[in-house]
Amino acid sequence: MDLTQGTTQEKIKRSKKTMMWFAMVSMAMVFAGLTSAYVVSKARKDWTTDLVFPRAFVYSILVIIASSITFYMVKKAIEKENRKAATILLLATLGLGGLFIFLQFEGFSDIVNQGYHFTGPTSNIVSTFMFIIVVTHLVHIFGGIIVLLVVIYNHFKQKYKTGQTLGLELGAMYWHFVDFLWVYLFLFLYFVK
Repeated sequence: MDLTQGTTQEKIKRSKKTMMWFAMVSMAMVFAGLTSAYVVSKARKDWTTDLVFPRAFVYSILVIIASSITFYMVKKAIEKENRKAATILLLATLGLGGLFIFLQFEGFSDIVNQGYHFTGPTSNIVSTFMFIIVVTHLVHIFGGIIVLLVVIYNHFKQKYKTGQTLGLELGAMYWHFVDFLWVYLFLFLYFVK
């Protein structure tokens, strides 16, 4: 298909989705760099493996997957013109996003309770990397919460209808991306010690 063909609205839709893909690839490169640095740093003499992976991070993976499912179901509800279900699903996604953030801070608390900190005499390279990677992801989650709030606002303004879901689709693309990113980071941090 020729990308220059179609109505102006179709061209705008394609260009916005392309920009979202570029943004997601850029974010992926940030985490590829961080996880690569983590792997390279494993050769350091001060690398430690006695840090116990926080249980809250384990729970957070279930919460983030559930939030992706609820966000996915929002578009289905909009397509069926079921605004009430879409509202409930959007608010559930927001609640799950908040619970995810809470669990991340619980995970940080667990790391600190184990005696590891981000910097200072009680820090080590493993805990520092874990804090940097998780906090960088949390920044993206906060961005996702803002995106979700905009989607919810637009939903209440009744901007999404069958065939008019671009903002919802872009929000879902971003949300699913940061969710997938956490699954990758979780598996990486859990298994690469």
